[in-house]
Amino acid sequence: MKFFRMTAALACAAALFAAAGCGKKQDDGKIKVAISIPSADHGWTGGVVWWAEQVKREMEAKDPDVKVLISTARDSAEQVSKIENMLVQDVDALVLLPQEPAPLTGICEQAVKKGVYLVVVDRGLTKEVQNLTIAGDNAGFGRTCAEEMAKQLGGKGDILIMEGIPCEVNTLRVDAFREVMKKYPGIRILESQTSYWSTEKGLKLMENFLQKYPKIDAVWAGDDDVLLGALKAYEESGRRDIKLMIGGGGAKSVVKKVLDRDPLVTFNVTYPPRMIAYGVEYAVAHLKGKPKTGEKRVTIPADVITPKNAKFFYYPNSIY
Repeated sequence: MKFFRMTAALACAAALFAAAGCGKKQDDGKIKVAISIPSADHGWTGGVVWWAEQVKREMEAKDPDVKVLISTARDSAEQVSKIENMLVQDVDALVLLPQEPAPLTGICEQAVKKGVYLVVVDRGLTKEVQNLTIAGDNAGFGRTCAEEMAKQLGGKGDILIMEGIPCEVNTLRVDAFREVMKKYPGIRILESQTSYWSTEKGLKLMENFLQKYPKIDAVWAGDDDVLLGALKAYEESGRRDIKLMIGGGGAKSVVKKVLDRDPLVTFNVTYPPRMIAYGVEYAVAHLKGKPKTGEKRVTIPADVITPKNAKFFYYPNSIY
């Protein structure tokens, strides 16, 4: 009788042990890292998707104990739904680039409560529930673009700003850009309008600027997708007064222009979509007990791409 009572007790203990999550690895023994990102709706997010696929291939080939799941979503509702499905699969970490902060915060809180290691990339949440944030240096991005532009203009000229989507990222960039330009009284900002980080909107806005201003010395498009649209509008106009047109982000087509010493696109500033891959690398290192940082935030610096170093930033096989 004692034997049966002991067996029953052991069975109950085992059930409780598994229910508590301690039996989580009994399926295949792998560390599971989920990536949740927006669909490739423009160049930069296309780059994010490409780098997510790259890190999955590289990580799984290098380490058989790691499994990477990738999920893309067209909007916040779909992203939340897909994260719920991945949490059911008992993932150990979630690397997330949220469509929007507010709709994603609740599901992220649930993930953390389940013991999932949460890395948020690029855009924040409405609450700091994540274990780690990896983001580009947006203020540094705007500051670097302004400093390089002012240097190449010799501190004088009439310039235009093409802003992105109204959000914290855009505000940090534009405010930093304007702050630098205050040091150059010879540089006049003619106008600043939003282009929503869109090639099509960049083209239309540039067409309006060209009709409105007979003399323009430089344009800061603030984003490489926008720059491509602005360049097309300028080329089609037949004008030759603009000395400098700068985007930002590190799109391969723009980096190639720098590499080829395009007279209009003389430099670029990075905002690498590769940061999603960094998120996976940091998550795996943490789960293996070898964390790459003790900080809560990792900032990816904004590097200047010039003809001398452009080859190190040029990924011809990337979507972006």
